[in-house]
Amino acid sequence: MTTTVVLGAGIIGTSTAYYLSKHQPASSIHLVEPSPELFASASGYAGGFLAKDWFSPASAELGALSFEEHRKLTEKEDGARKWGYARSTSISLSPATNTKKRVDVWCRDGASRAEAASGDSSIGVAPPWLRKQDDDSVEVISEENSVAQVDPLQLSQFLLQKCLDAGVHLHHPAKAISIQTDMRNEISSICIANTQSSSETDIPCTNIIITAGAWSPQVFATLFPTSEFALPISSLAGHSLVVKSPRWAAEHEEHGCHAVFLTSQPGYSPELFSRIGGHIYIAGLNSATAPLPVLATDSKARVEKSAIEKLRGTVREVLGGDDDLEVIREGLCFRPTTDRGTPILGRIPDSCLGPAVSARAAPEGGVYLAAGHGPWGISMSLGTGKVMAEMIQGRALSADVSGLALEF
Repeated sequence: MTTTVVLGAGIIGTSTAYYLSKHQPASSIHLVEPSPELFASASGYAGGFLAKDWFSPASAELGALSFEEHRKLTEKEDGARKWGYARSTSISLSPATNTKKRVDVWCRDGASRAEAASGDSSIGVAPPWLRKQDDDSVEVISEENSVAQVDPLQLSQFLLQKCLDAGVHLHHPAKAISIQTDMRNEISSICIANTQSSSETDIPCTNIIITAGAWSPQVFATLFPTSEFALPISSLAGHSLVVKSPRWAAEHEEHGCHAVFLTSQPGYSPELFSRIGGHIYIAGLNSATAPLPVLATDSKARVEKSAIEKLRGTVREVLGGDDDLEVIREGLCFRPTTDRGTPILGRIPDSCLGPAVSARAAPEGGVYLAAGHGPWGISMSLGTGKVMAEMIQGRALSADVSGLALEF
């Protein structure tokens, strides 16, 4: 069986390795992650909101497939207990527009992700942890059983552990530094450097998949230095808070979680997600100009006090005074985005790899990319992993992702 190296051990990479291991020996799969702390960016610091049908036509089948995979995995592995999977209800505190924007517009111009909601709005009841004014209107914007909630860090950790238990190799902290080709100029191996010991390991492989999120362009440029092609992935920085409120407790969880979308001021549309375990996640303050750190772990040093204070202000406004609120953590993560607003899933053409570099024909080889999910990385993670595994192994695809191919 062909050896596959997955570059990036976030939730997209671990999902891909997980599904690959279902149809090939796990020992032939290698996960590579350079960040000293695993899941130090969006995989560990995103909101964990799942949607079934909030997507544009190009990614609609992938979104629906992934939502179903989340449900099935939860039933099989007790996801409610292990990573906080719960049904949710999405509500808006401002009227939803009838004009659907591209699904990533919310994070680029400060609009609300609620504008991508699929359900017809209806009058709803605010969750017990939300403080609202008497004249505020609460609109339910999701269909029943069409949205859910998870703790993304716990889910990512679970997927990685399943991979390791199956026999997948994890190289961490390590980075891919070069590829080697055979006499036909086809990729034959990849060199992995351990960033702690400085030792190098040459892994014979013909399949490479880049799942490094916002860092994917740097990974590609390192491996293919003679290529003039740059992966069209950019980064979007997002600050967040996780708090604990006495008004969101275990006795409320039987009624499910809530995703609350509101417009606070121009350019800032807060999102709040209640999670199993008494935690509430707050985000919505994003920047497309914040520079990407070298490693995801370095994000911690870049948390801006002004951004956190703005989120704290939202907490005080919509959750009540912070005398009885406990801040669990402050965070900053970098989401991978694309100008077209949809992720890129597919094989990178040999013509983009540079002179005198090619890959074997699928399924015996290839260089693949799965990145650019924007705000939907957690939601689309399992579907992406499943489809990429099928694509790499030459099996029939479970979703039509033809509209998500790399444009060059």
